[in-house]
Amino acid sequence: MQMLIALAIVAGIAAIGYIGGMMPALQFLFAIVLPLLAIAIFLVGFVWKVWSWAKTPVPFCIATTVGQQKSLPWIKQDKIGNPSDTASVVRRMAGEILLFRSLFRNVKAEIGPNGWLGYSVEKWLWLFAVLFHWSFLFVVIRHLRFFFVPSPAIVRGLEKIDGFLLFDLQPLFLSGILLLVGIAALYLRRIVIPQVRYISHGIDFVPLFLIAGIALSGILLRYVWPTDVVAVKSMTMGWVTLNPVLPTNISPLFFVHLTLVSVLLAWFPFSKLMHMGGVFLSPTRNQRANSREYRHVNPWNYPVHTHTYEEYEDEFRDRMKGAGLPVDKE
Repeated sequence: MQMLIALAIVAGIAAIGYIGGMMPALQFLFAIVLPLLAIAIFLVGFVWKVWSWAKTPVPFCIATTVGQQKSLPWIKQDKIGNPSDTASVVRRMAGEILLFRSLFRNVKAEIGPNGWLGYSVEKWLWLFAVLFHWSFLFVVIRHLRFFFVPSPAIVRGLEKIDGFLLFDLQPLFLSGILLLVGIAALYLRRIVIPQVRYISHGIDFVPLFLIAGIALSGILLRYVWPTDVVAVKSMTMGWVTLNPVLPTNISPLFFVHLTLVSVLLAWFPFSKLMHMGGVFLSPTRNQRANSREYRHVNPWNYPVHTHTYEEYEDEFRDRMKGAGLPVDKE
């Protein structure tokens, strides 16, 4: 039921965008005001969220470890799984962010028919997560050509790689197709696996449906119902230069695409999608596992007077000597 509500919400947003594109009186609102407002909310919300995390003190060394910690010289250390220096932490973070190393190490545990606990390697989640995130990144980078004149060389090079196949004599960008495949796989995971379905809420389906709607409408705009790309770029350049230009002769389907993107941007800082920024500030990932070398003191500790051993010995030295106990000072 919650999934259907999430689908209805996204469908309603798409319908509102279509109506806005059909009515000339509303086009300025949907083509200028809404996107600029969404971009402002995204930037301010993203920075505020990251800053609130960054200024929060981490009281202890709580790095997640999956290998041998630095110990005696003849014991080999796992520098990636248990980093003790900054360079190893950087390599570990790069593996997490670029290759989803934790998901690749995913192991499924289940009890077999004989009652024994068995482990099996589970790579499907890793594969579809990599497929989804990298495809999404490629799509975002390709769209940067609408915000620069001329288009950056890296964008043009990525377009050649992404669109090496042809469809109806025009490049077929595989990133958009693979993005839909990744979304479909992540969606099926939430409804097929009982444990994941149990912990899934309606709000968890909203970003999937939003991104799916964005990808699907973008594919339709490119291959089925093309719109005036020149007019679209004049509009986006108006955003960049803060000199808004109201587009003309643009398909209502483009307004659906733009409205879905605007809602996703505005909602991004307040959703679970903020793991994009939070992964860099995760103390279980960005800390050095050096608790054997350095003592980590909780900065929130209340200053409490401690009774040191020297004070204890000064107080009970005579009794300790009388009982035959060794003392540091005679």
